[in-house]
Amino acid sequence: MFLQFHTLTSYPGTLLNRDDAGFAKRLPFGGATRTRVSSQCLKYHWRNFDGEHALYGIDDVEESLRSRETFRRRVAQPLVNDGHPAPLVRAATVSLKELIVSGGTANKTTVKDAITAESDDEISDVLDTNQVTIFGAPEMQYLRSLAGEVIESVRNDFPVFWESDGVPDSDAVGDVADAIRKSDLIKSRKVKKNLKGLDLASGLDAALFGRMATSDVLARGDAAIHVAHAFTTHKEESESDYFSAVDELRRDQPEESGEMGAGHINSQELTSGLFYSYVVIDVPLLVSNLEGCERDDWSDADRTLASDVVHRFVHLMTRVSPGAKLGSTAPYAYAQCLIAEAGTAQPRTMANAFQEPVSKEGDVLKNSYDALASYVDDLNGMYGRTTEAKLSATNDSSALQDTLGLDDTTPVPKIAEWAADTVTEAG
Repeated sequence: MFLQFHTLTSYPGTLLNRDDAGFAKRLPFGGATRTRVSSQCLKYHWRNFDGEHALYGIDDVEESLRSRETFRRRVAQPLVNDGHPAPLVRAATVSLKELIVSGGTANKTTVKDAITAESDDEISDVLDTNQVTIFGAPEMQYLRSLAGEVIESVRNDFPVFWESDGVPDSDAVGDVADAIRKSDLIKSRKVKKNLKGLDLASGLDAALFGRMATSDVLARGDAAIHVAHAFTTHKEESESDYFSAVDELRRDQPEESGEMGAGHINSQELTSGLFYSYVVIDVPLLVSNLEGCERDDWSDADRTLASDVVHRFVHLMTRVSPGAKLGSTAPYAYAQCLIAEAGTAQPRTMANAFQEPVSKEGDVLKNSYDALASYVDDLNGMYGRTTEAKLSATNDSSALQDTLGLDDTTPVPKIAEWAADTVTEAG
């Protein structure tokens, strides 16, 4: 069971998503360059939106945390704040980090370095990961608890080696390092089993958009929501916007500075366009990720949360814009067209409707409607209708309605309800 969503959204005079040089991201397609918004950019703004229909407005559902500093700031530091000796906290945390990230036992030298680290840089070197990792609140809470158990165990086994300030006797560092990294509490099979048993362990974010993991201790999660890069249905449209910032003291008192003029002169790229965006929701995988059941058992699982997520997501993808350069471009736009589909057939994008860029002569939205209608009509001629569809659109969308086999359009809130009900009733 798949839900598919296609939108057309127009943005005038914006710079929605920039590359490393500060220019708008682009995509060559059909022999023409288009303006592009990356899927990472879209997902970031959808999942972090903090308003009506926000994903993290769902009761009792906590977000995932993406960071290189999770072990240092969310595992180690709270334990130090609770009064545990910092050297032992670092040793236990780095041992857990090695187990979680690579699936192996921490090197003795690394654990000793964690015990003896003094500067912030040394502590960061041993506790921070080389790449951003994604953890859910239940996972971080479990890791803190486990590290605390390891610390107490070691303190009980080596009481004579600890001074009052929590610094180990130099002769004991190696023994303490071995005791921690080889602790029976830090066993991959046990830790993996306990992590797997947590409810929504990796958090909502990872359940929706996936999580990569380099060891099998931390569960890898496949994305249940697939997001394509958005691109303009027509050739790119851009210009260089020259601007200056007035130095008000120079303006008002030129006799003191000896000159008049701007305090800053620069230019930036601005773009405009009608963007096609495409999203697929794998409903069985979404239910599986949220409820912790096997994918094949999704139809027997509680689908209340999955239904709520889908309902909110329809509103987010049609209303929430990428948030770049808010103060100078106000890049807020709602989708002008939403096609929603439900079915069991292999999903297929409608991006190829715009393989030949639509004409910018006349009404670009109407031209894009016509291109979509023609493309869907061709697909239906080859494969037949494979999905149930709903359409919400501004302007004259009669050609699209006819192609989709619809008598009328449906408001976006009603489509959100229909999609949510599809999740609840399917299977």
